[in-house]
Amino acid sequence: MPTPKTIHPADVVLVGTGIMSATLLPLLEAVAPGLRIHVFERLDTLAGESSDAWNNAGTGHAALCELNYTPRAADGHIVVDKAVTIAEQFELSKMFWAALARAGALPDVRSFVRPVPHVSFVRGERDIQFLSDRHAALAPMPLFERMELWTDRASIEAALPLVMEGRDPDEPVAATHAPLGTDVNFGALSRALVEGARRRGVHIWVGHEVRGLERSARGFHVTVHERATGSDHVFDAGFVFLGAGGGTLPLLDLSGIPEADGYGGFPVGGRWLRCTNPEIVARHDAKVYGQAEVGSPPMSVPHLDTRFVDGERALLFGPFAGFSTKFLKHGSYLDLPASIEADNLVPLVRAGLESHVLTLNLVDEVRLGDDVRLEAQRAYYPRARPDDWTLAWAGQRVQVVKRDAHRGGVLEFGTELVTSADGRIAGLLGASPGASTAVAVMLSVLERCMPERLASPAAVERLRAWVPGYRESLRDEPSRMRSLRRLSHETLGLVV
Repeated sequence: MPTPKTIHPADVVLVGTGIMSATLLPLLEAVAPGLRIHVFERLDTLAGESSDAWNNAGTGHAALCELNYTPRAADGHIVVDKAVTIAEQFELSKMFWAALARAGALPDVRSFVRPVPHVSFVRGERDIQFLSDRHAALAPMPLFERMELWTDRASIEAALPLVMEGRDPDEPVAATHAPLGTDVNFGALSRALVEGARRRGVHIWVGHEVRGLERSARGFHVTVHERATGSDHVFDAGFVFLGAGGGTLPLLDLSGIPEADGYGGFPVGGRWLRCTNPEIVARHDAKVYGQAEVGSPPMSVPHLDTRFVDGERALLFGPFAGFSTKFLKHGSYLDLPASIEADNLVPLVRAGLESHVLTLNLVDEVRLGDDVRLEAQRAYYPRARPDDWTLAWAGQRVQVVKRDAHRGGVLEFGTELVTSADGRIAGLLGASPGASTAVAVMLSVLERCMPERLASPAAVERLRAWVPGYRESLRDEPSRMRSLRRLSHETLGLVV
């Protein structure tokens, strides 16, 4: 590294090596070739926080099976807007990965994406009716084609033996089955994207923590602490992107931009039951999602989840919500109290009062014993035995709390992109659906922060080479969507 007192020029500084920064790298290179880009990661490994496969609460979110994306409205109809948007955004992600793979930038697609069916499984007449209505609302749409509703036990038993074996034969059950689902290891994908950028000349620094952001004539002076030596270095960046997961909120506060005023964070952790019996792991091939308890955060929607980590099949159940005052899995217990300031105190208090059910649920789940967790698991796997599973911590999420004119403060369960008025800095807050929509979100970063670059037809065409569906409405053009999906799935080795 250069000497501490020197200020080093940089066109772009990215903070964090998770899926957001990793996705932004090739998009930046497409829009503005030749940029001097520096990426700083506080850990000694790439994508070791929320993007890592063991820390990610859901992989390959496409709204095919996540019931919380399609609530029932007060008048009884199923609200599908969020599900359609997420499904469309996930198609963009697959197009992007496929285009990179065809260009040789992602040579080993099986290291990060595999075909895995997505299933919604419900019990009881009320939830069966909800699932039936949801299927009726989504299945006619091309984005959700080939989704089947199963109300006969034989179909469910054939596809989901673990879910059905040992179940009361008189219990009403139903499922929707989406064969076009995927499993995505966003940690492996992020590392591949970042290493590819390193080979193309992007400067990647691990073990370097951003600790200061101050306005400069060009944009921001970024103070970076080199953890191994204790040295500090300053970079003068024209544009800064904060993709640091739970670490983004305090960095936005350091930036001093007024657009960050009023934002707070509510940390939510998670714990998994990981299957340790290879015979059981081999018998399940699906992501089976159910209904969340009232007031539970999206990351605690129960699922019996097939994943591929480092090429090996794995089976998880959970996650069970937990609570920690850390904003990152490898963070500090002082993160939450240190984030409370005059501008976000009222929103935090008001959001806490409004979300008291969530708070109580978190307290209850933190106190769960092994017997209660086993009971919850047996709702999805009736013959589950404790000896076949081990409890492990998942990642840490920070749900966005923001100022609200009517209620004082509100707790958000999506992702929130915060940008300065001059486009010199952007930060991403929040959690679900997060990683799966990274391409759409990073395109929004470019549109908000570099509109002059996108005024060039040549730059837009370069973007469309990586994301063929960019600036198209896939929901409104079924034939175009099917054509692009087929190309993506053929390239990525997915179900066509």
